[in-house]
Amino acid sequence: MKKIYSLLLAIVLSSGISFAKSYEPVPSNIKLPAKYTQEYIDSISPEYKNVSNEQLFHVALDMMKDTSGDFSRKAILGYNVTQYPIKIQFKDLSEINESYASFDAVGWKKRGKLYIYINPKHEYAPPGALAALLSHEALHQDEYNSLSEETYAWTMEATVWSEILKKYPDSNDLESPLVTRENVLKQLLEKGNITNKYIKKTVYANPGYKDLPLTSPGFEVK
Repeated sequence: MKKIYSLLLAIVLSSGISFAKSYEPVPSNIKLPAKYTQEYIDSISPEYKNVSNEQLFHVALDMMKDTSGDFSRKAILGYNVTQYPIKIQFKDLSEINESYASFDAVGWKKRGKLYIYINPKHEYAPPGALAALLSHEALHQDEYNSLSEETYAWTMEATVWSEILKKYPDSNDLESPLVTRENVLKQLLEKGNITNKYIKKTVYANPGYKDLPLTSPGFEVK
């Protein structure tokens, strides 16, 4: 048996077969900040391999460092109520519920684990915009939701986007529908003098949230 094992090992080594984690590279038509060379992306990917095999998300998560979204980044890595990494992927949201077809993203809990599903229309969004979106969705960590929770999450998203633009101004790709969303939230944040005043009004007026309670665990009225 030992000889057979040694022979198999020799075949693997001589053939160049690798069992290393394979990643889906960032699409070539997505413009990245200069620091995100392929070498750099490959160096950060092992940290995020349990979240997604798509390096676009690895870049987005890395961009959340040193922003208000770092809390969400850590939650995605496993520092959340489930103690498991949050899986991220692009997914046709109508497969979950037909009413979700036009949503930008959905946070989901299934069999004790958390998932963030993002509408495929954002597959070519700047990673900075995805970073802002992920900072929102990672705050939803249980089966409960509320107007207060959504207000907090939307405000976090707007704040992170504002911070991302200061660090990576090229993220402001006006042809991206996700960037359009982020800029609207940023404008609401600035209109409220960097408070949630107008974001809160927008959340409370959203027909998609009309059946939500006022509060949920961990999110009180503010």
